[in-house]
Amino acid sequence: KNSRYYFQHPYLRLFICYFIIFCNFLIYAEDPVAHSLSQCTIPVIGNVFAFVVNNYPPNGWAALKFFMWFFGMITGMLIGKFFVHKLLLRKWMKLSMFQEDKGSWMVMFLTTIVLLFVFSLIFNGLVSLGGSIAAYKVTSFLGFTNKTFMKAAAMGTWMGDFVTAWMVTDMMLQDKLYPHWNKRLRKWWQAGWNRIVMFWIVLIVATVIVATAITTDYLDWDRYNRWIVSSNELSRAFLAAIILVFDLCIVMQDWDFPMFRGNMDIKLPGVDTASVRIRLPRCLRKEKWYIHITGKWFNYGIIMLVIILDLNMWKNQIFYNPYEFGQYTLPSHHICYIEDRAFLATANETMVSYDWRATHINPATNLSYASADRKMNAKYFGYSLGVKSTAFIPSIAVFILFGLLIWFYGR
Repeated sequence: KNSRYYFQHPYLRLFICYFIIFCNFLIYAEDPVAHSLSQCTIPVIGNVFAFVVNNYPPNGWAALKFFMWFFGMITGMLIGKFFVHKLLLRKWMKLSMFQEDKGSWMVMFLTTIVLLFVFSLIFNGLVSLGGSIAAYKVTSFLGFTNKTFMKAAAMGTWMGDFVTAWMVTDMMLQDKLYPHWNKRLRKWWQAGWNRIVMFWIVLIVATVIVATAITTDYLDWDRYNRWIVSSNELSRAFLAAIILVFDLCIVMQDWDFPMFRGNMDIKLPGVDTASVRIRLPRCLRKEKWYIHITGKWFNYGIIMLVIILDLNMWKNQIFYNPYEFGQYTLPSHHICYIEDRAFLATANETMVSYDWRATHINPATNLSYASADRKMNAKYFGYSLGVKSTAFIPSIAVFILFGLLIWFYGR
């Protein structure tokens, strides 16, 4: 029994998986951005979303935009498949985890995002030459508020983290690497349809409860947490960094890391198969194309998507400024958020402050503007960017360790 034995022990793996779920709920509840009614912006991802979905110009410019993002998507997939995955990762770097076609879909997804972003910049250059068409430039604005996006992100991280936790639980109860661990539970879990039925029942019931709580604001965290925990931007940044560290720990705790040679005896959660295979008929040929997704990459592909959302959460904490999100701080450093969208659309930084809101009367209500604002339990102290950036040190260290382990032991 060495350190790896304890690091990859089922109990520690299960603790980290379910603790991440708790941490994501906590940071969502404490994050002031989740209450902001300002427009949501996300670098790169926001540009890609706007490029494909939003703000199409009239006439032939719309056709040009469609052609460019479609061509960028195809180009990104081809570059990801044949250059990054096949040539760089497989042949040059000789990484076992990418042998054959393993991990190709995740690589193609990431390269497609990059190519779409590049093509959006090219499109902006062309649009800037079009005079009045310049208003249709692609930006990082998603077209809805931060509050709406954070609800969607909370649901996305919930689904990703919960499915990951369930997959890890399912794998722990199927595998035999720790033969003396929970013998009775493992025997019951593998009997008949028990594991499949339990997966879907727990997933559906838990998702309905979580979706109801998030979308309806039925649970008011600030009301329940008024006298318990009061986070600030620095503690929230460290919490986001811890979540990123644990995301990578889930991958590193896998018993096949860093080789990722999947055990065919381990089945995907909720189904009775170890992989997903989809046959696509190939036009004008007798051969067929296969889309084959193994359990390992199905699981860790989900984690990669969750990491993207968690990185955005970390970015929000590091660069958070109350004014940019239609919020201000009280003398006690508690954050208040403004719910009047019409006011936010025209207000300057002076007007989005406690001094102005508390001393000016709203003629519609004959009360101060501040009386209509909502107070959060979270605080803002104005820490410098350098101080807040220290929160990323643990994440950088684990990212480096992750890469070194793959480089030295995964080839």
